[in-house]
Amino acid sequence: MNSSFFQAFGFLIIGVAVIILLTAKFRVHAFFALMIACFVVGLGMQMPPTDVIATMKDGFGSIMKSLGFIIVLGTTLGVLLEYTGSSKVMAEFILNIVGEKYAALGISMTGFIVGLPIFCDSGYIVLNGLNQSLAKRTGIPVIVMSVSLATGLLSVHCLIPPHPGASAAAATIGVDFGKLMIAGIIIAIPAMLVGYIWAIFAAKKFTHITSKEITEEKIIGASASVVKSFLPVIVPIILIAAKSFLGLEKNNSGWMANALFFLGDPVVALSAGVVLAFNCGSSWKHNAISKLLQEAGEKAGGILVIIGSGGAFGAVIAAGKIGEHFSHALPLGSLGLLFPFLLTMILKTAQGSSTVAIITASSIVLPLLPALGLQTENGKLLCVLSMGAGSMIISHANDAYFWVISKFSGIEMKPMLKVYSLATLFMGLVTMVMVYILSLFIH
Repeated sequence: MNSSFFQAFGFLIIGVAVIILLTAKFRVHAFFALMIACFVVGLGMQMPPTDVIATMKDGFGSIMKSLGFIIVLGTTLGVLLEYTGSSKVMAEFILNIVGEKYAALGISMTGFIVGLPIFCDSGYIVLNGLNQSLAKRTGIPVIVMSVSLATGLLSVHCLIPPHPGASAAAATIGVDFGKLMIAGIIIAIPAMLVGYIWAIFAAKKFTHITSKEITEEKIIGASASVVKSFLPVIVPIILIAAKSFLGLEKNNSGWMANALFFLGDPVVALSAGVVLAFNCGSSWKHNAISKLLQEAGEKAGGILVIIGSGGAFGAVIAAGKIGEHFSHALPLGSLGLLFPFLLTMILKTAQGSSTVAIITASSIVLPLLPALGLQTENGKLLCVLSMGAGSMIISHANDAYFWVISKFSGIEMKPMLKVYSLATLFMGLVTMVMVYILSLFIH
């Protein structure tokens, strides 16, 4: 195998184009699109077919080793919080604090917190009933409330594990989950506020859109107390963060340090969150538990196959030594954090999925880290955050989440594009500015 730079670059572009074309135009599942792209890039760079398959298997297995348990447990936690009504308990608590006058800010904060363990589309559906009733009760335009909720959920979805895009990027690039969670939460706050502010400003022309009459799906489980509802979210974050801070200190030994290292492992921490989530319900029935766990497993399976195929694609790219070609042919050092940001932004805008965009981008960026000057521990962290910023831009008609917001809130295409889509643009840009400011202190 001895491909030239132009051959390697050309087939990489073709491979990415195949992913975008198949997922965006022909609605092919991302797993199959990434699998086909593996063969396009691998064979195009003169890899023997048997080597392409072997490399794909290695890449798939490697990413599963890092993320398999985390994705399944994170998905299970989200399903349980939905079922028990804990998500709505947290929402009502936050809204009671801020008051009806600031209901839009409250619903944005709710999206931010509820979105930590729950995927943004699921979180929006769960909170939509509360969102609509608040819009009707307070008189705040429904588009303001809906975009505030949607952007609050999106801000954490793109930046923080256990969400699949951020998790996959962290595993691929080699970033500590705890550090990514801490930095991601800090950086996601300005993104959330920008989404809220833009919703208030841009929705003035669309105040005629009224709240949609809905029939809320009854939650089978019993609503828990506020403390019980927050614990499954807060405890895993504290445990994972404690392990990361402990890792910064040298000469950590003894039973307490060992216990924290064990409890702070993301698998153990998320397992603790799942156990605490079970405590949010009452009168559990055997068939209900079985149904919920099956639902969580099936939902996680769909995510895992995409992440696994993304790992396979990354392994093929690495085997083709594209990083060496790029580092010799292009002045990547001058781009730094801008390269992963722009790459992810282009992928997101073109094919719609933030998860697919960041998984694909991390596979391409990994071999380029030395050339970009991001091979250090902090450099890798900043790289993943910059890809998270890029994966926010731009949510429009090819994004499933775009249509979840539109259909559940009764908002037409034009106001969605002018308010929500532009909000995602500003969120991504502000997040990238925050990443750059952070880089001045830690890089």
